[in-house]
Amino acid sequence: MAIRSGTQRRREAILGLLKTGSWSIPRLADALETSESTIRRDLRELAADGEIIRTIGGAAAAGYVEPPLGERMEQQAEAKDAIAARALERLDDARVRTVFLDAGSTTVRLAERIRDRKELTVFTRGLEIALALAHPSGPAVIMVGGEVSTLSHGTTGALSDHALSRIHVDIAFLGADAVDPAQGLGEPSLDEARTKELIAERAGTVVVLADSSKAGRDVAAWAPMPSGWTWIDEHASHRHD
Repeated sequence: MAIRSGTQRRREAILGLLKTGSWSIPRLADALETSESTIRRDLRELAADGEIIRTIGGAAAAGYVEPPLGERMEQQAEAKDAIAARALERLDDARVRTVFLDAGSTTVRLAERIRDRKELTVFTRGLEIALALAHPSGPAVIMVGGEVSTLSHGTTGALSDHALSRIHVDIAFLGADAVDPAQGLGEPSLDEARTKELIAERAGTVVVLADSSKAGRDVAAWAPMPSGWTWIDEHASHRHD
């Protein structure tokens, strides 16, 4: 049966939007000025044809992957530098001795700013961060093991969870693919979300480092954050109780 031209144009528009990442059904319906039931029907047909993959409450283009770390390092560079500079102020407190630095392009910038902080002990799951800090005049560095993501170069999985469940840090700096004051941190996979949630449970203070473009993004999984966590973007610090 031939697809009507209006339906075909709408589905082509959906495919175009999904090439930018994961979108929720309500967001697609709003962007295309149609009903959620229509979007669900379109997504069902597109998924059956292998053109998209379904996510929790939405979809992404087939073959879409998160940009690799090297590419993300160059995106929003000025914003990430501003965020790292503001995050560094959190380490002025002399009581802070143990720090967790998440894998990610913004946390790498913070790592570069503490290479001479010999009094700190830094736990990380990020390969680049461990390498940046591993020199004689730098902090003690403890690398958390696990399966290494080819995109974030961060560890996840059972071994990572086992190690993280046995540490406690004064402050944890976390990266995120998406940020929402109610839902917490958004990640492209359940494993990544679980890792972020576990780290947050093991930190006295939780600080999320993410530029403002991460607000309201649609992702596959969310990690709830504890009361009192802070989101630092390029503009300000936002505390969430």
